[in-house]
Amino acid sequence: MDLTETEIPEAPATTGHPKQLYMLFFAEMWERFSFYGMKALLLAYMVTELKFDEPKGYAILGSYAALVYTMPLLGGVMADKYLGYRKAVLYGGILMSIGHLVLAVPEDWSFFIGMAFIICGNGFFKPNISSLVGTLYTENDPRRDSGFSIFYMGINIGAALGGLLCGYVGQQINWHYGFGLAGIFMILGLIVFAIGRKSLKEKGLPPDPATLNKPLFAGISTEIFIYAGSLLIIPIIVALFHRYELMDIIMFGLGAISLGYILYIAFQLESIARNKLFAALVMIIFSTLFWAFYEQNAGSLNLFAMRNVDMHVAGVELPALAVNNFLPPAWVIVLSFFFAWLWPALNRKGLEPSTPLKFGLSFILLGLGFCVFYAATVWGAESGHISLAAFIFGYFFIICGELCISPIGLSMVTKLAPAKIVAMMMGIWFFASAIGEFLAGKIGALMSVPENVVDNPVLSLPYYADIISKIGIYAIGFGILLMLLGPLLRKWMADVR
Repeated sequence: MDLTETEIPEAPATTGHPKQLYMLFFAEMWERFSFYGMKALLLAYMVTELKFDEPKGYAILGSYAALVYTMPLLGGVMADKYLGYRKAVLYGGILMSIGHLVLAVPEDWSFFIGMAFIICGNGFFKPNISSLVGTLYTENDPRRDSGFSIFYMGINIGAALGGLLCGYVGQQINWHYGFGLAGIFMILGLIVFAIGRKSLKEKGLPPDPATLNKPLFAGISTEIFIYAGSLLIIPIIVALFHRYELMDIIMFGLGAISLGYILYIAFQLESIARNKLFAALVMIIFSTLFWAFYEQNAGSLNLFAMRNVDMHVAGVELPALAVNNFLPPAWVIVLSFFFAWLWPALNRKGLEPSTPLKFGLSFILLGLGFCVFYAATVWGAESGHISLAAFIFGYFFIICGELCISPIGLSMVTKLAPAKIVAMMMGIWFFASAIGEFLAGKIGALMSVPENVVDNPVLSLPYYADIISKIGIYAIGFGILLMLLGPLLRKWMADVR
């Protein structure tokens, strides 16, 4: 039997999950292996191999991460209006595969070009595969949050394996072998989606095939123009890496434009839909701050782990990059089972926290994790090292916070956004992450360690401890503020939890 022709039945609304969820789970899992495996290497590669100074490394990492999460704005709009989710995911996966393989080429020119392909491809892949998950459930299906938690677990299985294997191969064997390994698994994720996409039946198809196939110029269709236009963005991205100081203007300018456009759309809607969109917008803005704190794990905490975490276990020194990039998704894998059970269980008893309350809890838990890191720096000041146990325990709280916002945020967007702009709002959700990633680079730069002390853990530790403590305090404060705004947001959300 041809697998692409297999029809997979819908699950009843009261039991299990749609079978298509698991196809999307595996496609996303391998794509995230490649994405996070590559990302685990970036800052350390720039600082140790390319010999960039730390502020420049943080600026380029922040620019890369910001552009990765900005491009979904374009990919979401193109999917909503023209391509549909399925074509967008497939095209994005092809571009990302090319990007990873270019990074594996051991030449100076390959670094920025490979990242540019990944950025462009991610814009088409990331928001639209998440939007496809949303199409599997009806509007008030109680399985929705649980389904997104399962999907999010798939993301983190891939991220854990990618961070561990690519981090080890890159740091211990060869950086470009690590990039190449990421590319192999990107191709695997693309194959999984290509084989299974027809099981989605009518879900994710182009909204207007006639418009998509309509010739625009010289017999070239709208679809081909979209693909060609996206490729023209790649040299622009490469130029931005060389002029990364322009990213301040670009990111905050795009933020203002996006906010204005969503407000414009909101005031065209009737009052209930408008208030739902306002509620989504407030939570999306808060999520920007969450990611600015959280994404230290891909930047400053990578170098912190290499310099100031005691990685010895039973006399064996573990590779710091592999450990740091394995821990967050590994905790997600463990805790996702609990959270996937928790929300439906509380829902059945009428005790499930509202979405705004979950967002507030996410900040408080994140802050507690950084407070654990800070306490460990106080205890380890004499040696300049914190224990691996404290590092693992701090991440426990941080990941509990992540699971209260990231899968819940994906679900929130699909519940509160008007149906015609779901993919665009998913793009806005990821754009908030983009601004957060960009701000994370700036926060990380505050922890830059002078070159003359990078090899002295006692002297380098205070550079991290001061900012880590401030992150913990501010995160808890923002969580309390969001909880205070909860009653107003719940009112705006009307019948949506």
